[in-house]
Amino acid sequence: MDKNRPVYIISVAAELVDMHPQTLRLYERKGLIHPQRSSGHTRLYSERDVEKLREIRRLTQELGVNLAGVEEIMRLSEELWVLEERFRSEVERLKAELGEKLKALKYLPALPAPSDGPRKTFQDIKEKPVYVISVAADLVEMHPQTLRLYERKGLLAPKRSSGKTRLYSERDVEKLREIRRLTQELGVNLAGVEEIMRLRDELDVQHNRLEAEVARLRLALLRELSQTEAGAETG
Repeated sequence: MDKNRPVYIISVAAELVDMHPQTLRLYERKGLIHPQRSSGHTRLYSERDVEKLREIRRLTQELGVNLAGVEEIMRLSEELWVLEERFRSEVERLKAELGEKLKALKYLPALPAPSDGPRKTFQDIKEKPVYVISVAADLVEMHPQTLRLYERKGLLAPKRSSGKTRLYSERDVEKLREIRRLTQELGVNLAGVEEIMRLRDELDVQHNRLEAEVARLRLALLRELSQTEAGAETG
């Protein structure tokens, strides 16, 4: 079944998610869902819309997340879905180009490291733990106790020195600034913040994983093409 196919009128969709139709109209005005319209301008909801509505209900009723937080979560969820679809399509296209020869190229040799050792990337630098808790708290204009609370909630995980002193990275500071924006500017509760930070981390992981897979397949394809061309020249 195509989950994006519009099949449910608003009364049926509302019943499926145990909501009032007026609530669905509110969520549409807020931009949380986008039902399609029939030729007679009747709202039609897809199975994917229904899944989104169930997630909105979980966030609002079970976790107490406000609509600003829900909007952020739904946007990140959509980004994750689009990312996965785009890379899945690219991977399938590259696999099709490689065909049966992909099996022989499944395990590619690692690229040689530079002679002067691996370079530090910008991301590596941002992950380096450098700030003690008082400095990190000052940078984000929070009380150190607030940083400890966020750590207990699992919103961030600072490294520890050999003497067990908390050390925060630039990446941790960025997370803290985002938490502050969500809580102070948007009024999102910590349950909502946890969902948002989890999605952001998942986006980063998926993006890196899928880009690595696409790069691996492209390299395999280039090697196969170069071998084919070399064989044609010597033949």
